Amino acid sequence: MYKATLIPGDGIGPEVIMAATSVIEAAGVDIKWDEKLVGQSAMAKYNNPLPEDTINSIETNRIALKGPSTTEIAKGFRSANISLRQRLNLYANIRPIKSIEGVNSKFKDIDMVIFRENTEDLYMGIEHMIGKDAAESIKIITREASERIASMAFSYAVKEKRRKVTCAHKANVMKLSDGLFLSSVRNVASKYPDIEYEEVIVDSLFMDMVMNPEKYDILVVPNLYGDLLSEMGAGLVGGLGIVPGVNIGVEAAVFEPTHGTAPDIAGQGIANPTAAILCAVMLLRHIGEKATAERIYNSVCRTIKEGKYVTKDLGGNYSTKDMTKAIIDNM
Repeated sequence: MYKATLIPGDGIGPEVIMAATSVIEAAGVDIKWDEKLVGQSAMAKYNNPLPEDTINSIETNRIALKGPSTTEIAKGFRSANISLRQRLNLYANIRPIKSIEGVNSKFKDIDMVIFRENTEDLYMGIEHMIGKDAAESIKIITREASERIASMAFSYAVKEKRRKVTCAHKANVMKLSDGLFLSSVRNVASKYPDIEYEEVIVDSLFMDMVMNPEKYDILVVPNLYGDLLSEMGAGLVGGLGIVPGVNIGVEAAVFEPTHGTAPDIAGQGIANPTAAILCAVMLLRHIGEKATAERIYNSVCRTIKEGKYVTKDLGGNYSTKDMTKAIIDNM
């Protein structure tokens, strides 16, 4: 039996996370879940968006499956997701962007993985007002964090037999901060002569990705650019509803779908469970249950390709539970 922390999240989170756990159970993997709260649900119960009890559970279990959590725009409490990553030093955000046959998108052969540095950059949240009419935000980049995310990206490339790593930057303008990130990645790249390496200015990368996304394999990027590129990458393969992700560090890994809480459809039972179930696939691979992970992944792809028992955003008219049952049946 494995032990893991379960964080249902806010909005549609509990619905899609329940789908993921039911698929894991049906696949025959025994996980004892320790359910905890983060975000708006935690705020309502504990007046704290990130309770110490949740942190302690993840530190103990070292793996967690998490639903999306609410962060208010331009007001309210600080992002619980960012706080969680910094508290647990989850320094890498990894998002596989992969085409699935049957999903309506303009491209069919995308298979890239984005490695986003997760603890620094403008997302450290160091900002303040200067008087009433100006605000200042501080961007921090360190060699240690930059080399750490680059090392993870290149190690993954070797392990998974990937062909190329692309570093995205804006060092032509931010010569010190992005320049340091770029030089750090170059230093790591020099240790992997068998992996093709290239550097692309990030605005040029955005343009090229919407024209030729199939040419990219692994991207390694600072925090802010990684967030933006991940969202665009999801759009290229059909939307956030099919893209999983993980925030991972030395001591823990938190698997979480890339989509938001979707409050407009929360509680209606119509949310697409694909991203959450693919997070379960990533979790199972992480703990060594690779055969089961592949069985679930293939079933997800088969269910979507058949196009029958799928949710509305995938072209069907079925509920979250209906699609989940179809995935289980296809295993």
